[in-house]
Amino acid sequence: MNQHFSAYKKLRDSIDKRAKELEKEHKSHLKCKAGCDLCCMDYNIFPIEFYSILHALQEKKQLPQVAAKNDASACIFLNSHCCAIYDERPIICRTHGLPLLFMNEESQWELSACELNFTEFDMEDFSEENTFSQDKFNSKLFLLNKKFISAYKQTKYGEFDLLPVKDLLKHF
Repeated sequence: MNQHFSAYKKLRDSIDKRAKELEKEHKSHLKCKAGCDLCCMDYNIFPIEFYSILHALQEKKQLPQVAAKNDASACIFLNSHCCAIYDERPIICRTHGLPLLFMNEESQWELSACELNFTEFDMEDFSEENTFSQDKFNSKLFLLNKKFISAYKQTKYGEFDLLPVKDLLKHF
């Protein structure tokens, strides 16, 4: 499994690198900062991410601090407006706030960005060069997950199965 986790972390590192480039480019429009948790929702993730995060958290031998109670739609790891698993957070959480370019269900390119950001920005100025190409990275993640689930023998997963992030707590 370690080779799968290494491949996932390599992809995660390339996403972090691209996110930092976009954060630098768009810093005057980004309102995201510590304490902003509008995007911190109860997400479902691929098994490769789930088990990679679980493995990293178990290696730390410390149960992440979770909020006593949260809004039902909020991430369980959101504690006092901070992410308890920030270093290991899923890929979706690594791109919050950035301008995301993706193919919608009608096979048309669509742009998404946090409602707090880019309030004084002409949306026509977005291009493939200054946005996060979500489909490109999601395709790589999908292929990594496909390899992972074919090798993972403890539970049988389908290639489109997603696991709730909150279920990480069940393993502690």
